[in-house]
Amino acid sequence: MAKIIITQVKSKIRSTKRQKRTLEALGIKKMNNPIEVEDNPQILGMITKVNHLLRVEKK
Repeated sequence: MAKIIITQVKSKIRSTKRQKRTLEALGIKKMNNPIEVEDNPQILGMITKVNHLLRVEKK
């Protein structure tokens, strides 16, 4: 499958608990630290929930 590079670009301080847990489930630990994940429906669903905090690039 294809890969996606996800980078958190906005702070999660004012986010809900659900959004914070979604970021943790994606494997994001710090801001501006890119993570490479598989492109599958589960990951894409999590990305849509917190897309206002992320920058997503196709690889």
